[in-house]
Amino acid sequence: MRILLYTGKGGVGKTSISAATALRCSELGYRTVVVSTDPAHSLGDSFDQRIGPETIQLAPNLWAQEIDLLHQMQRHWGQVQSYLTAIFAWRGMDGLVAEETSILPGMEELASLMQIDYLAESNEYDVIVVDMAPTGSTLQLLAFPEMLSWYIEKLFPIERKAMKIARPIMRSVTDMPLPEDDLFDAVEDLVRDLSRLERLITNPEISSVRLVLNPEKMVIKEARRAFTYLNLYNFSADAVISNRYIPATVTDPYFAAWKESQARYTEMVEESFSPLPIFKVPLFDSEVVGMDMLRRVAKVTYNGQDPTTVFYKGKPQQVIKEGDDYLLLLPLPLLDKRDVALHRGLHDELVVRIGNWKRHISLPQALIGRKVAGARYRENQLEIRFTD
Repeated sequence: MRILLYTGKGGVGKTSISAATALRCSELGYRTVVVSTDPAHSLGDSFDQRIGPETIQLAPNLWAQEIDLLHQMQRHWGQVQSYLTAIFAWRGMDGLVAEETSILPGMEELASLMQIDYLAESNEYDVIVVDMAPTGSTLQLLAFPEMLSWYIEKLFPIERKAMKIARPIMRSVTDMPLPEDDLFDAVEDLVRDLSRLERLITNPEISSVRLVLNPEKMVIKEARRAFTYLNLYNFSADAVISNRYIPATVTDPYFAAWKESQARYTEMVEESFSPLPIFKVPLFDSEVVGMDMLRRVAKVTYNGQDPTTVFYKGKPQQVIKEGDDYLLLLPLPLLDKRDVALHRGLHDELVVRIGNWKRHISLPQALIGRKVAGARYRENQLEIRFTD
């Protein structure tokens, strides 16, 4: 099975690329489903067909779904949301406002992302193509399973035991709604689902993230940041789709400056994302809507190649011995070393912070008990030295 996740800045054409990829996979004989996790669904517009919250068949071997956020929220967050709503109402908040406030930022998108796990577990499809939300939201979603799992593993057991002791006492002095064991069970089930999802989407043999961009400065810069953060969280990016090039056959002087600009930024794309393969897609002479146009996009994008191919296999994080010390190697392309901060978390963790993002890395046994002696950045890798 393959899971192909397409993301990029809003408006770069990732929905069209996702739809074209799914169509190409289906015509190669793969049972393919394409889903949208973007709250502003436009997948149906690309196929020029109505697509709803249930998977529908669009063509032989091809299904599609625009995920129903309300259904997914109730399924994965319903019990926790009910408790939070009760807490807010107890504090005097209006019922409707309390219900809306109980939806934590990012939870709607996260719940929709968990549909990927459901589709994978069903064993009904060979390929799952995901039209992701714009880049920033995607990064938050993909990082969420690991961050929440860390909370559950480190803090949740303590809180559950403390509440079990405190519940009888608190009930005698307050009418505040208190979490019952079934709420804790629901949270544990949620985290179990998230952990399974994380294992699925960080497995480079199964899942690949593909960055869709246009040859424009701001778009490229955002894609570069996304590429760094994807590596920080161990997601495998195996290709870049550079979309909407003005073809050489267009000779109207009006487009001369645009073509010069695109040529300049093409070099920037190649310098930024090498050694990932870069697939160039032209600006078409008509709107990319419907099966025929999507077929044209797929033909130009993949040039006869199978989209399910793992186009690039990068190195995972590594630990190597150097003299009496150990080096933890993290592949982090396009990093500005001034943005990096390191500190030790609990006894078996290292916290890596890059700008506004951070990751808790569970250290292997060889590094537990050793001190961080320093770090340096070279050849697109962050090298962290551990010594006795």
